[in-house]
Amino acid sequence: MHALPASRLFTAFLFITLLWLSDAGTRAHAGVADAPGQNLEVSLITYGPGTIYWERFGHDAIELRDSVSGQAITFNYGVFDFEQKNFLLNFARGRMNYMMDAEYADQDMATYRQAGRWIEQQRLALTPAQASQLRDFLLWNLRPENRRYWYNYYTDNCTTRVRDALNRVLGGQLEKALTARAGRETYRQQTDRLMAGQPLLMLGMDLGLGPYADQPLNAWQASFIPMALMRNLDHVTIHGADGNAHALVQRDRRIARAHHPDPSRQPPALAIPMLVAGSVLGLALAVSGQWRTRRALARWTFGVLGGAFLLLAGIAGLFMLILWLATAHVAAWRNVNLLLFTPFSLLALGSVWRRVPRRFGQWLVLGLAILALLAVGVRLLPGLEQQNLPWILFAVPVWLGLAYALWRPVARSGG
Repeated sequence: MHALPASRLFTAFLFITLLWLSDAGTRAHAGVADAPGQNLEVSLITYGPGTIYWERFGHDAIELRDSVSGQAITFNYGVFDFEQKNFLLNFARGRMNYMMDAEYADQDMATYRQAGRWIEQQRLALTPAQASQLRDFLLWNLRPENRRYWYNYYTDNCTTRVRDALNRVLGGQLEKALTARAGRETYRQQTDRLMAGQPLLMLGMDLGLGPYADQPLNAWQASFIPMALMRNLDHVTIHGADGNAHALVQRDRRIARAHHPDPSRQPPALAIPMLVAGSVLGLALAVSGQWRTRRALARWTFGVLGGAFLLLAGIAGLFMLILWLATAHVAAWRNVNLLLFTPFSLLALGSVWRRVPRRFGQWLVLGLAILALLAVGVRLLPGLEQQNLPWILFAVPVWLGLAYALWRPVARSGG
């Protein structure tokens, strides 16, 4: 969902140039910054998903074009800098400092063309007064003291900022129209759908999302996705100064085609694959655990599979607990998956290699299996309807297989 960081030198130059033009009230008309409203053409530019993980959500920008000089500037809110001090730490804490930027439209679009991403332009039917108001707001927002903001993937990102800027000059009409339309997707479904091209990353993100990500979204909320905002605008009707209703999108055209397929419109169906994976792993643990004192292969199979599961479960539990208690990632709070993958799993590592007393290992794993079963009941509680069925279907068979292996008497050698 983010644009690649723009050149700081070019950004500074463009910013100073725009301000110089905007202050030149007595100068001859020169471009977007001082064009009268009737000469400003306003468009939403939407860029399709890319292949890199941070490009999977797409991107968008507001284009202002002066119909007299031909100058066109795109304003976007998706600029980040990997070299920013403490970037990774702030990213982990959910305190991501992003920037607004502006570029000449042709140069900006050339970057996305080279990356093989599609580009859609929607010309918006704004009045001259609305176009001027939008231009003045964007220039104000571009100032050094105003251009930075705290980024949130779902509620304050490059697309919601564009959406809100348009809503501002439309007097709230956009929010009113989109809020009235019920949506079908949730934050989790959109995340899974768009990240399906990177399955391991998608699974990690899905595991870390709590019940916040499963709230039903109306069209206004769902417009945190650039492609969703693009589609939703096609159905918006607004009232002009004369009181007459007209479509917000005046013209829609595809500027560039994609070189790679778009993500599916539907999120991947995870329940059956996760159930199969969990059942196979749970059965392997139960069988190998039964024969671990008699056959070396069974002993090593049980130790490797059981140890790997407990290690990953413990690390995942620590990760989810930190996201809840020590970060601003609201979408990760109150995660019921902590019952399935808990930090206490690390204490059970010794049980699969006989490094802890047998009874201690048995009771600890049995307790963790009971916690996993509790996740089934918690999922049914009102007000906490977290859509984590795939993880339940995966984890419960594994915990039951592990508990069975540790509690059932092992097979002994004959003699």
